[in-house]
Amino acid sequence: MSWNPSPVSPLRSDASARPTTVPAALLTQAFLWMFAGLLLTAGVAAVVQTSSGLLEFSKNNFLLLIIGQLVVVFAINLGINRFGATAALGLFFVYAASLGLTIGLIVSAYTTASVTTAFLSASAMFGGAALYGATTKRSLVGIGGILSMAVIGLIVALVLNIVFPSGPFGLILSIAGVIIFTALTAYNVQRIQAGDLVARYGSVEKAAVIGALALYLDFINIFLFLLRIFGSRR
Repeated sequence: MSWNPSPVSPLRSDASARPTTVPAALLTQAFLWMFAGLLLTAGVAAVVQTSSGLLEFSKNNFLLLIIGQLVVVFAINLGINRFGATAALGLFFVYAASLGLTIGLIVSAYTTASVTTAFLSASAMFGGAALYGATTKRSLVGIGGILSMAVIGLIVALVLNIVFPSGPFGLILSIAGVIIFTALTAYNVQRIQAGDLVARYGSVEKAAVIGALALYLDFINIFLFLLRIFGSRR
């Protein structure tokens, strides 16, 4: 797979870019923003680990943080055509930073070895799925609707498992989560590369932000579900 980051600069239109270069440039830009978001999340999570005050804040406001993060995600997806790519990118980084607070709290309950193993495993699974999505000749369009319904079902089942805790059921849900978000990674990469997001949002810059958010969420969810499966608590 070959990526060419030069045809399209971040958050800037390039009318002279040839249509054949747009998919490669878009995928590169989406991955750049995604990695930047992950670095910000990891940085904030690392700071949380060293601050008892931030740990306490995250613990006391965990539900509010989750609700706020959901609001930001919906705002980016539903409002990007109204307020533009730059503002959407800013919201993406706000989301990534706030998620660092919750991730920092979550990983504090696990050993360093567990967190490292989950991260490396998630990176390998995400990378493999992304490579498959970018190189396969098979269209993955048909699984998009199935995966969307699977995510909704997974969320409902996770909520039920919180209300009615069950260790074995929780393990099954975590395995299902890894499978669903790994498949979503391949699907989202192919969708970005095919130019579907550009067609939908009418801009390479907007498509790159939405694509970065989708890939970021895929990786984070794979990591968290793997941590639940293999993580050893302190």
